[in-house]
Amino acid sequence: MSGNGNIASSAPVTAVYLDHQATTPVDPRVLDAMLPYFSERFGNPHSNHAFGGEAADAVATARAQVAACIGATPREIVFTSGATESNNLAIKGAAEFYRERGGDHVIVAATEHKCVLESARAMAAAGTRITILPVQPTGLVDVGALADAIEDGTALVSIMAVNNEIGVIQPLAEIGSLCRQHNVMFHTDAAQAIGKTPIDVEAMNIDLLSISGHKIYGPMGIGALYVRRRPRARLVPQISGGGQERALRSGTLPAPLCVGIGLACDLAADEMAPETSRLMVLRERFHQRVLDAIPDAVLNGHAERRVAGNLNLGFQGADAETIVERLDDSVALSTGSACTSSSVEPSYVLRALGLGDALASSSVRVGLGRFTTEAEVDFAADRLVEAVQQLRSETPQPTGALAHA
Repeated sequence: MSGNGNIASSAPVTAVYLDHQATTPVDPRVLDAMLPYFSERFGNPHSNHAFGGEAADAVATARAQVAACIGATPREIVFTSGATESNNLAIKGAAEFYRERGGDHVIVAATEHKCVLESARAMAAAGTRITILPVQPTGLVDVGALADAIEDGTALVSIMAVNNEIGVIQPLAEIGSLCRQHNVMFHTDAAQAIGKTPIDVEAMNIDLLSISGHKIYGPMGIGALYVRRRPRARLVPQISGGGQERALRSGTLPAPLCVGIGLACDLAADEMAPETSRLMVLRERFHQRVLDAIPDAVLNGHAERRVAGNLNLGFQGADAETIVERLDDSVALSTGSACTSSSVEPSYVLRALGLGDALASSSVRVGLGRFTTEAEVDFAADRLVEAVQQLRSETPQPTGALAHA
């Protein structure tokens, strides 16, 4: 299949989608599984009759599929509207619960998704002490620095599994072990990790974990939060209502979307190894094709500890927003997180790595995916090179080494 989700053909490539960190196309197998629950199997999964029972059974299957993907049990999965809601429930819910019991301190990394950072800031306004933990120039958390930041009142540490902009994979097992030693809850935003790197909540001592459907070839509008039962992770619900989802997230569950995220998780787990190998080859092909033409292109983030489908490349002297504009409709990529795309400031993630405004403002994110083809990689790399070279020819270039400060 090609990057737009259609079956690949011999037709020349004219447009390529390389923004899979922003969203992924729904896998046709997922769509097929969902469709009946929009029509003949339309029952409310909370209704006590045959129609409701059929939908409830489908939701139960989906819950088990999500749980199996991360080594959890079905009762530990809470369905939400997406990773943003899951992150809000995890951070705010834990902070509120433990603040009343002496745990008034939360640690988050400086490169977390905006919804984690904003949730932390909201809790700071409510009286929780927040530590924003710096990261290393590679984008990785320094586990020693994290250990130093933990104190008697620390209730929660939140470190994302895979960064949405630079694709780096954090040392979750080390972080989880450290948190367990200090009796601190560990939350990870795994929206960008499912299907890309192995996740096992037991082996990694993860207490809370957020998932997004539309990042794993499932539908938009559905996500999940893993909430550990033993030892129990305690949360204050953020939505009032009928007490669904173990009273942690009230509201009628959307059965079709639950079916979608369930199968998406199943496929992600089953196909992770071959998909990772294929994407690794394509990523290196793309990167080398760019470097052959632009040797001073900078790779942002750790070179090895990153998911196979991500590249974040800086082109000194070529404004990233203008690069994206020049690509027009031929190549879809981004300058950073889709959730902060309206910002004209340099990426706070790249700034946290120590990049100066010039390089941070000239960096683009390339996200390859399940249906990306070799022909699309070559086409997109060539168009990117062309756009950068054109911009550089039009703009006076600074002399000397690239400035990161």
